[in-house]
Parts: sequence; C-alpha cells; structure tokens
Amino acid sequence: MRTQVAIIGAGPSGLLLGQLLHRHGIDNVIVERSAAEHVAARIRAGVIEQTTIELLDEAGVGARMHREGLPHEGFDLAFLGRHLRIDLPGLTDGKHVMVYGQTEITRDLMEARQAAGLPSFYSAANVSLHDIDGNAPSLRFTDAEGRAQELHCDFIAGCDGYHGASRASIQADRLRSFERLYPFGWLGILADVAPVSHELIYANSERGFALASMRSSTRSRYYVQVGAEEKVEQWSDAAFWDELRRRLPPETAAKVQTGPSIEKSIAPLRSFVAEPMRFGRLFLAGDAAHIVPPTGAKGLNLAASDVRYLSRALVEHYRERSDVGIDRYSERCLRRVWKAERFSWWFTSLMHRFPEPGGFGQRIQEAELSYLEGSVAAQTALAENYVGLPFEA
Repeated sequence: MRTQVAIIGAGPSGLLLGQLLHRHGIDNVIVERSAAEHVAARIRAGVIEQTTIELLDEAGVGARMHREGLPHEGFDLAFLGRHLRIDLPGLTDGKHVMVYGQTEITRDLMEARQAAGLPSFYSAANVSLHDIDGNAPSLRFTDAEGRAQELHCDFIAGCDGYHGASRASIQADRLRSFERLYPFGWLGILADVAPVSHELIYANSERGFALASMRSSTRSRYYVQVGAEEKVEQWSDAAFWDELRRRLPPETAAKVQTGPSIEKSIAPLRSFVAEPMRFGRLFLAGDAAHIVPPTGAKGLNLAASDVRYLSRALVEHYRERSDVGIDRYSERCLRRVWKAERFSWWFTSLMHRFPEPGGFGQRIQEAELSYLEGSVAAQTALAENYVGLPFEA
C-alpha cells in the first residue's frame, strides 16, 4: 500500500489529523491497535478549549458539538470555606470553554472518516516503523484478519499514546524524557444524574481534592483525590458518594444527586515530556510525546494543538513546497507543551493535599489561594491558561 501520511493511532488526535489532511486533499491511512468499538467507548476528557473548538470547526466536525455541548463561561474554586468564581469571558476578552466529552468527539470524527471512505485499519497487531530517517518510511503490521501488511508513505504521525509503538521505535540516545509522578490519583465516577452545578467546581478540602464536573445536563462526572496505591475495587458507589459530599462545600454537598456508576476508574497523575517531537519523517503528537495531570483539562487540548501545528506543516509541504513548518514542528509544539505542563503542575499543586511533614507546603498553598482571591491579575493568568493560550508563530 502507498499513502502520503501514515497515522498510527485512532484516538482524537489521529482522527483529527486525518480529517484535517483529508480536507486539504492529502491522502492518509490510520492504523490502530484496538478495535473500533473499544476506541469509540473510551471515557476520557470533557472540557475543551476555545482553540480546540475552532479546530474541530475547521475539520468540519463541530456541528453536533455546538448543538449538544455545554458552553462554560466560568468555574468555581472552593477552599477554606470560601468560593471564588473565575469569570472566563470577563478575564479573557470573551473566550470560553465547552463541555463536550472526548467520547463524543471521537464519535464525530469516526463518522466523518467513515462517510468520506478513508482507509483505517483497526485491531492491527505487531505495528513496526521502518526507515524513519530516510525518504521512504514505512509501517508493517498484521491486520484484523491476520494478514501481513506493509504501508509505504512520505511521513508517519505517531498519535498512538504513551505506550504506543511510535516513541518506542526511537533509539534511546536520541530521546530525552522528563517526568514527575504525583503521590495520588483521581478516582472518577460517571453517573446518569443531573450535575450539582451548571459550572465546574474545583474543591480543596482538608480531606483532599474533589472535582464536580459533567458530560451533559443529565450525566455527571465526579472525581476525588485518592492515594497512589489505592485500587478501584476498594470503592463502592456508596463510599464514593459519601466521600465526595465530605469534600464539597456543605451547601453544594446537600444538592448532590447520586446514582449507580456507569464507569469508575482511578487515573494516576503524572507529568511527562519527550524531546524532541520529530525524528526524521516521524512526528510524535499527543500522549506519545507528553502527558499532563488532568487538573485544568489540558491533555486532549494539548494533543489538538500538536495536530494543528502538524497539519499546517504538512499542508505547507505539499501545497507550497516549503518545509519550514516541518523543521519547526518540534520547537513550536514544545514551547506550548511546557507552558501547559507548567499550568497543570501549578493547578495540581494549588488544589491537592500533599503527604508532606511540617505543613509548610500547606500554608504556602493557602497563601496562594488567598492571593488569587484578591488579585485580578492572578485570576486573569489562570483564566488565560484555562481557555487556551494563543498560538505562537
């Protein structure tokens, strides 16, 4: 087989890249190790930035998002018995975010790809990359029917996540990795109950962090901070709801509607960056190159920004015969990646309880929250990062 761009991974970043390239007349094939049903059912992020909203519109898949998504113009911080609402449009010249689940974005992109008749290989096994430093890279894999396949291409986009074949195929001495592990995770529950608030609530309590979020007006997503060693089997639905109410402000806790969980899981928190993000004809994007803590909802949005830079670079290559975008891809992405990593680390440090002796860090955290409460400049910095920083040239 022959194509212009081979995309490894059919998550939102791989599907979005394929859709953007297709709209510019650039051939692409997607190779995904999981079954299509598994990809479509994955529960992930739910808050998307202004810049991601615009990119989905550019890809031609934004209609249902605008029809069914929930525009959010603010969120609430609860701490020390007080509340602070962050007014996003007021602090960012009218920008906002949208609550629209990653599952729905994946569905929209999969349907658009199927409607366009674009080639995709799901349940692909033994994916390997070859000749990424030459002018004729290729992928080899076994398709769902067990047949050996070889896909020749001009470029490979590695959108296959932290454990994928793309980054693993790079020689260790060419890759520099940065990582920070946090001593806790997020226990999350999805339930078909009305959200406790029409906007997100980030709560810093003596018992630990909690987040009240949603996927729609009838489906809620809640999280509580748990120890890194805890297992989801230790938590019944009843125990989760009890703990959530203990961490939310009393007037909010009293309004929480409970119900059976649709999905329940624990996500460990880590910060991770791999540098560079380009190796010859291979480009890393999304979780293949970086991971952020979920605080601040930067994971999917950061992957979308990688795709924005990469799609434009490839369009420049094919349309304008210019490789400026390709040559600067890693540099441009990493500047934005590290700013998102900084914000996610800061917001995580601000809202969670850390198991440290002496209490100094806790007092610093409380002082930071009090400063944020009294400073429009500090609130503006938070809001600017939350809605998505502007793209640099």
